[in-house]
Amino acid sequence: AVLDARAKYANNSLADLYDKNAMPPELRQAHTKLDAVVLPFFGLKADSSEERVVATLIAQYDELTRGLLDATPTKKTRTKKAE
Repeated sequence: AVLDARAKYANNSLADLYDKNAMPPELRQAHTKLDAVVLPFFGLKADSSEERVVATLIAQYDELTRGLLDATPTKKTRTKKAE
């Protein structure tokens, strides 16, 4: 629904579409419906503040990615072919 709503305004930039004062009503409604489905998976209510949603998503991202860049790549050693 969100992509369908955005497609109706293909000539508008994302900045224009997501301007709080100028967002098309059907796009806002599509996001409201999407939030009601997705946010509970993160332990949030559909009417959670944007700040709360962003903080929760960043915390979840940090938890899921913690340590991924800490691992030192192992150096592969070449084996010589038998002659």
